[in-house]
Amino acid sequence: MGSDLLQYTISGLTIGMIYALVAIGYNVIYNVTEILNFAQGEFVMLGGLFAVFFVGTLRLPLGVAFFGAIIATGCVGFAMERFIIRRARDASVLSLIIITIAVSILLKGTAMFCWGKDPYVLPAFSPGGPILFGGAAIQPQALWVLGVSALIVICLTLFFRRSVYGKAMLACADNPNAARMTGIPVRQMVLLSFVLSAAIGAAAGVVITPISLMEYDRGALLGLKGFGAAVLGGLGQFHGALFAGAILGLAESFCAGYLSSGYKDAVALVLLLLALFFKPEGLFGSSEAAKLKKF
Repeated sequence: MGSDLLQYTISGLTIGMIYALVAIGYNVIYNVTEILNFAQGEFVMLGGLFAVFFVGTLRLPLGVAFFGAIIATGCVGFAMERFIIRRARDASVLSLIIITIAVSILLKGTAMFCWGKDPYVLPAFSPGGPILFGGAAIQPQALWVLGVSALIVICLTLFFRRSVYGKAMLACADNPNAARMTGIPVRQMVLLSFVLSAAIGAAAGVVITPISLMEYDRGALLGLKGFGAAVLGGLGQFHGALFAGAILGLAESFCAGYLSSGYKDAVALVLLLLALFFKPEGLFGSSEAAKLKKF
């Protein structure tokens, strides 16, 4: 019984960190633009499939493929903001959100055309079998997921607290008009937010592919669960996204282990609905930030 609990906890935290990274990607863009980028799940999908291409087709080392996938997906985020979002900058926030949904459909269709409908897998980052601990079997790749997630959160924290660009992005989030008057290039900060969000999503996609495979339509479900984590934690709250992602992952894992795996995908949707009904500002958000009420 104890070993099962430990096994489900480790599995839940592993997948929960992926949801947290997707949620953080939502928050990076939301903080600067107040746009909910519903193409965020496709960034995760593209990261995994780009890595598959670099490893399987170009025969590049896995480490090179990891960073190559992040750069390639970051370029997709750059193109999305530069050629789509920026051209519609005078549209309402709701219209821009609808545009991101259209981009999501476009990216999914493009991925299906390029990679087909078959699922792909990457080799694990570390060789060897599972690690036995307390009666539970821990896949080495799960440790990579946790480690990469922790590294991304630490780097983001330092970026926003210590770097000039990070502070400029926070200023744009607080008051874009005042930031523009002080000389901060708001458009460049918006562009940076999309590139950064795409890169975070790509990193999540690469580290999860050796565990759960990747295919062209995987991003939609990951995006939905990441959005659930973002709302549950409070839109714009990075620590809230981390905590909420862990909650969703653990809830899914325990549901699959103790009830039925057929219900696990419904957990994120149920928690999202409960959050929207009873606490739309999220666990760590202020009531003033409950912007979803407008929609």
